[in-house]
Amino acid sequence: MIPGLSYIKDFISQRKHDALLAEIDSSPWLTDLKRRVQHYGYKYDYKFKNIDYSMHIGPLPQWAEQFADIFHKSSLTPAKPDQVIVNEYEPGQGIYSHIDCVPCFTDTIISISLGSSCVMEFTSRKTHEVLPILVEPRSLIVMRGEARFNWFHGIRPRKTDKYEDKIIERGRRVSLTFRKVILG
Repeated sequence: MIPGLSYIKDFISQRKHDALLAEIDSSPWLTDLKRRVQHYGYKYDYKFKNIDYSMHIGPLPQWAEQFADIFHKSSLTPAKPDQVIVNEYEPGQGIYSHIDCVPCFTDTIISISLGSSCVMEFTSRKTHEVLPILVEPRSLIVMRGEARFNWFHGIRPRKTDKYEDKIIERGRRVSLTFRKVILG
């Protein structure tokens, strides 16, 4: 529906999903936003919407490095991701509709969804058309080109979603977003 947007259902197995979620939960969470987050590779500055060499916080953990290799080797992304943000969303939490920082990251954003399903809304920058997509656990979203630069994406803060005439109760959702940093 949106050029440059790919959705891959069941990208990882349930076993991998559960192990990955347990590993992430064993790492410390930051609470400087309305939701809990973990940064790997580089920390993104939400206040000033930028990233630079001083924000490098170390190499990606092994689990993230493995996915970065898979994404690059399978041509899902032209450059190997070197930055990962892990976001936790409890029922009732969301994220404002946005386009990831254009001068900060290259043209491909990849996200793995863990935990609960939710509806992510994509809104055209040009026409304001809104397209809802059900994002399920173990799925992968790839945004590049048109989807990356000309469509906002966000999740409304609510406890249930309506999708194709079905009511979906939200539980805890964790997203793993992989990006390649552009350094000045």
